[in-house]
Order: sequence, then C-alpha cells, then structure tokens
Amino acid sequence: MAEHESTSEVSNTNNNTQAKEFKAFLFIIIFFFPIITSIAAGGYGFIIWMSQVILGPPGHG
Repeated sequence: MAEHESTSEVSNTNNNTQAKEFKAFLFIIIFFFPIITSIAAGGYGFIIWMSQVILGPPGHG
C-alpha cells in the first residue's frame, strides 16, 4: 500500500513553492528587467553612435 503525504505536508510544500516563486518574481522585477533594459538601451545607443562615426551625422543629404 502506498503511503500518501498528509494534508499539512502538502500545504507546507505549496507554501514553500509559493515563497520560492515570489522571491524569483521579486528578483526578476527588481534586478533582471532593469539590467536587461539598461543593456538593451546602451547597446542601441552604441550602435547609433558607431553608425554615426562610420557614416557621419544625420543630415539633409
């Protein structure tokens, strides 16, 4: 006969999982997204800067 987890053990596991998910969510919102956004904006700015170094500034051609 298979042994089943008691409801308190299942509830404790669910609470532990929810706590881990919440910590991961906070990490993503507070650290990951701002870092990725800064890298993307900096990379785009670098591309524009390098294109102007090579091709010259924008003008009326």
